[in-house]
Amino acid sequence: MSGAAYTVVTGEGMIDMISRVPGPRNWAVWLTLVTQFASAAIAIGSLATAAGVFLSSLTGLAPTLCGWLVTIFALAVVWSGVYDILKIVMSLFIVVIVIGVLYVAVVVFPGLEALGKGLMMRTPVVPDWALAAPGVNENPWREILPLIGWAAGGFASQVWYTYWVMGAGYGAAAGRGYGRPADAAMLKSMSVDMAKRVRGWRNVVYVDATMAMVIGIVVTSAFLLAGSGVLGAQQLAPEGPQVATTLARIFSSRWGEFGGLLFMIAGAAALIGTQVGQLAGWPRLLADAFRICIPSFNQRFEWKIQFRIFLGIFLLTNMIIVYSFGLKPVFIVKLSAILDGLLLTPFQAIWVLLGLFVVLPKLLSKEALKILKPHWIFSVGLISAFFVFGYFCVFQMPFVW
Repeated sequence: MSGAAYTVVTGEGMIDMISRVPGPRNWAVWLTLVTQFASAAIAIGSLATAAGVFLSSLTGLAPTLCGWLVTIFALAVVWSGVYDILKIVMSLFIVVIVIGVLYVAVVVFPGLEALGKGLMMRTPVVPDWALAAPGVNENPWREILPLIGWAAGGFASQVWYTYWVMGAGYGAAAGRGYGRPADAAMLKSMSVDMAKRVRGWRNVVYVDATMAMVIGIVVTSAFLLAGSGVLGAQQLAPEGPQVATTLARIFSSRWGEFGGLLFMIAGAAALIGTQVGQLAGWPRLLADAFRICIPSFNQRFEWKIQFRIFLGIFLLTNMIIVYSFGLKPVFIVKLSAILDGLLLTPFQAIWVLLGLFVVLPKLLSKEALKILKPHWIFSVGLISAFFVFGYFCVFQMPFVW
């Protein structure tokens, strides 16, 4: 919400905002470029691996081949820019999953007392039956940290949300496109009337982000309850090439073989749709970082060529990762969730804080700043995020692998 609010007001994405934080020139963007390049390759590869396992369970083809096919399909969609029909189809399948898992969560709901105990912030113990499964460790943080990183959206998703604002043309981002810093002259001369219009668009982002957060919490909680009530009760730990069929028990426990098949189809569709989103987002992030850190790269290649260069790189890394981890989808997804979800998130919280309360006042005219000055509550949320995710990064992440 905070990063998107900055983009609505200034018209530039989060990477350009990060380039303006105090300190040595572009130090934060360089840090982002190095870490996110590795995170991007692993994250995109993990989705292709997981989607390949689901597709393999449906078709009988080898998981590695299915992972490669998912990669090629998603890249072709992003390269062509034709999303509309795919969005509709994928959205329908995702709705099926959401409605189904909400129903199962209600059916297996353990009661308010058990739910209350689960919210007491106690570290759970990995049960003995789970330890007997391959890939499961007695350290519960190996399961908790990937979930936290995935549920929080990750560093990249926060950046992509600012790209969504730019693509939608909200506020000062209207008509500007991608790959451009803010128009400093326009911001310094922003009138009161324009500031009021921008504030209206900023309120739209507040509503959108809040709805997304609420939906995310509800759906994630439903999956936790359904997984516990079905897989936990049956003492099943999803792992290896059977992960899709094991997870399908969540649906088949209520709707038989058809329910399991529907879950695998919808799951494959959801993963492929997410892969398309990743391939649309990561190249934009890295192209922005290269443009800022290596100006000659931006001068030599136009934005679309930059974007497609990174698509080509990720095609190669995906092929390698899917080949290497095609039979270990859970491991690579966990690794991806930790690297992208936790590694730079504390820094990101501080960078966005500086962007809102240090950078933004310097960019705006005095009249516009009076109208668009961010509320102090954002500083509380961002500082809290820094300490929460900082704790996970410093005290838990080094000991999970």
